[in-house]
Amino acid sequence: MKRKIKVSTLQKAITKEHNKGKSVGFVPTMGALHEGHMSLIKMAREQCDVVVCSIFVNPTQFNEKSDLKKYPRTLKQDMAMLIEEGTDYLFHPSVDEIYPDGEDISVEIDLNGLDRQMEGAFRPGHFEGVVQVVHRLLDIVKPDKLFMGQKDFQQFTIIQNMIDQLKMPVDLVVCPIMREEDGLAMSSRNRRLDPDIRKKAGILNKSLKWIKKNMDELTPAQASKEAINKMTIPGFKPEYVTIINGKTLKPIRSFESHDYVVVCTAVWAGEVRLIDNLILKK
Repeated sequence: MKRKIKVSTLQKAITKEHNKGKSVGFVPTMGALHEGHMSLIKMAREQCDVVVCSIFVNPTQFNEKSDLKKYPRTLKQDMAMLIEEGTDYLFHPSVDEIYPDGEDISVEIDLNGLDRQMEGAFRPGHFEGVVQVVHRLLDIVKPDKLFMGQKDFQQFTIIQNMIDQLKMPVDLVVCPIMREEDGLAMSSRNRRLDPDIRKKAGILNKSLKWIKKNMDELTPAQASKEAINKMTIPGFKPEYVTIINGKTLKPIRSFESHDYVVVCTAVWAGEVRLIDNLILKK
């Protein structure tokens, strides 16, 4: 694996790969890699000739400076995992490389309200930061395919919206959620969970699966309320359980009138905020 630090050096290497007729797959991450990330690398390896992975903890998408400071950074371990998985290039830029002084890298698009639902309501400005950094990374790497995980459902929906609006020459590939044995969605944040809290964290996935099992007998409002009740156990504080149209991200009033239905949740597990989702209909 070649660790390309400078933007210009990486771009020259990618240009050479494209000139050889090779397809390039790109997996953007913030590091602290786990098997969920590796599933993206594997998918990229299956679909593309060359795989690029970036590790960049993006400051513009954190609402709290303390959360940014606490975010785990495990570069040596991450590099070992990427090498083992056959990643071709690791891009580990500095903040100054991504956000150079005097260079306008703002992104002007209409998110059509996609950023005001769910996560957007609790983390104002978060998705502007996500759009900005993903656009910047795509502009640097210029991949043929972009690989993102289903766990960040709202995020990949917004990125697809950005790609469509700006007519960017890249295909977004969404990869399934990877889960622990108890159903907890794999996340870099999981390693920060208190051991006692971690033992009970499977309640998130269990509650979402309960909705899918009982959706024929309940309205979305009733299902959401019951799931919140199930997750409200000692140490856990749900922020929301929202059942949405998978395209518009807007809450729905009935299951029958929509073909693409997803339930999304965010829960405080001790001092760690976890998100998850489950596709109910598609």
